[in-house]
Amino acid sequence: MSMPRVEVQWSGGRDAQFAAFVADAGPYLLRVALLLSGDRGHAEDLVQTAFERTYRAWDRAVAADPRAYARKVLVNLRIDRWRSTRREVLTEAPPERAAPDHAGAADDRNEVVVALAELPLAQRRVVVLRHLLDLTEAETASELGISVGTVKSHNARALARLRSLLQTGRP
Repeated sequence: MSMPRVEVQWSGGRDAQFAAFVADAGPYLLRVALLLSGDRGHAEDLVQTAFERTYRAWDRAVAADPRAYARKVLVNLRIDRWRSTRREVLTEAPPERAAPDHAGAADDRNEVVVALAELPLAQRRVVVLRHLLDLTEAETASELGISVGTVKSHNARALARLRSLLQTGRP
């Protein structure tokens, strides 16, 4: 199930267009960054850097899909940080969406986020992109620069590990 594509008409000058984009995409990108990094400070840094790079390439970004462009930049930045570290610990839950408070659902979601920290980094990236961002296998492979087969194998192993962790209640 892919997220529906929204066609946005950008009007005004470059700065006005970008300001509207930041207001629209900021919460989404922060959620993605927090899911990928597990730390609010790192997530905010990633989003800020992604916005900076997207602004510098605004003509290219707006010609295609600015949200997808910024997400790709964010994921690539996160991959660069993953390469420089071996293991990270998620320290907080992702920001809540504007929705009614459902304590049980929030607890379940927090368990999943903690369980994600137990996965190898490559598997975590695939799970976040495939299941939390609803990208297809081909889109995930393209975003990460890996083959569709690798996406499938990482996904299968990660889901099996998550099931095991969540059934035992051990994240």
